[in-house]
Amino acid sequence: MPATDETSTATEAQEPGWRRFLPIGVLGAGALLAYIFLGDYLSFETLRENREALVEWRDRNIVTASLAYAAIYVISVAFSVPGAIWLTLAGGFIFGTVLAAFLTVVSATIGATLIFLAARSSLGAFLRARAGPWLARVEREVAEGEISFLLVMRLIPAIPFFVANLAPAFVNVKLGNFIWTTFVGIAPATAIISSVGAGLGEILERGGEPNLGVIFELHVLLPLLGLAALAALPVVVKKLRGRGDI
Repeated sequence: MPATDETSTATEAQEPGWRRFLPIGVLGAGALLAYIFLGDYLSFETLRENREALVEWRDRNIVTASLAYAAIYVISVAFSVPGAIWLTLAGGFIFGTVLAAFLTVVSATIGATLIFLAARSSLGAFLRARAGPWLARVEREVAEGEISFLLVMRLIPAIPFFVANLAPAFVNVKLGNFIWTTFVGIAPATAIISSVGAGLGEILERGGEPNLGVIFELHVLLPLLGLAALAALPVVVKKLRGRGDI
């Protein structure tokens, strides 16, 4: 770790506890309040009951609607509000696949970055100050394949989004790499869910429900896993070369 980073970590570790943990505390409190007051509103039933109002809202001013949707999505991700998938579906229903996917990916990346920065400045600095040499070894391992590590976490649907936001903060990955790999890594799954939302009008007319399990169907899951394997390939090759196997 560069000397400047060590100095920064030491300074952070010496800060008063309440100040160091303030960013993550704010997000944690926001997450709790959002769960209590908003958890019941992010559901398929809410979307079904308000679909006409949502379309009218979009038609009145699509720019305002787009900005409002983006702001709501940033907040929902930053505070880890449960049910963000329903927001993604609503985005597809309101704006169509392409615009919804773009707005969602940008907003989710911003929200994820806020969590990452809060966790890194609070829990990350605290953990590094007390973890000892084992964390330094983990950080070196991650640094050797940082891009692969970040992309694989984003591309595998089974890894919860908030885990992929927090884990990198504890191993000191570069902010720039975190941002662009988040944007690229979540794009495929977001486009799929947005496309399901875009067809929601017909589903609602039939009285049906969207198939959220589509992301785990083989024709969708295998390409995502293939991309994850491709992202991990450089690390695998480097390890094999280090062992002299290739």
